[in-house]
Amino acid sequence: MKIWASEHIFNHPWETVTKAAMQKYPNPMNPSVFGVDVLDRSVDTEGRLHSTRLLSTEWGLPAMAKSIIGVTRSCTYVQEHSVVDPREKTFELKSTNISFTNLVSVDEKLTYKPHPQDPEKTVLTQEALISVKGVSLSSYLEGLMAKTISVNAGKGREAMEWVIRRLNTEIEELAATARGTMRAPMAAAVADQ
Repeated sequence: MKIWASEHIFNHPWETVTKAAMQKYPNPMNPSVFGVDVLDRSVDTEGRLHSTRLLSTEWGLPAMAKSIIGVTRSCTYVQEHSVVDPREKTFELKSTNISFTNLVSVDEKLTYKPHPQDPEKTVLTQEALISVKGVSLSSYLEGLMAKTISVNAGKGREAMEWVIRRLNTEIEELAATARGTMRAPMAAAVADQ
């Protein structure tokens, strides 16, 4: 078993980062995730949003790893469960692969919380447990997968920034449209006088 962990600070408030995380896929930085299906979504009595999603991914394993594991295709499915707690300002996401579980298991946990000293920043903590079973060179493959997870985590952070920029642009466009819509009736009223 291989354990991988990382911490990152976003220069955005928790609410912004949480919105972006919920809209992270698809994105141009992580083309390996090509499908997202919401299986269940509900709000509990404490006001926490629970979501279960199915991610369709292309693992992109190196040819050597595919031959060692004995697979030709690398389309995999990942089940993701997340809980957003707006009162405590926490967003916890847990995911696990549901394909090839007899050979590989990857259990990942991401936690988003406001930075303890700066509420305009958000701390992301990521952890992954990687286990390759029943094949030779399993520790080598676990290390290879940990490196892939590390690279993909960097792409995921880039994707979050991309989504945040996209959301900010949408808000600016809506505001400009609203200002323009409000000006048109005012201009018409002035012209009528």
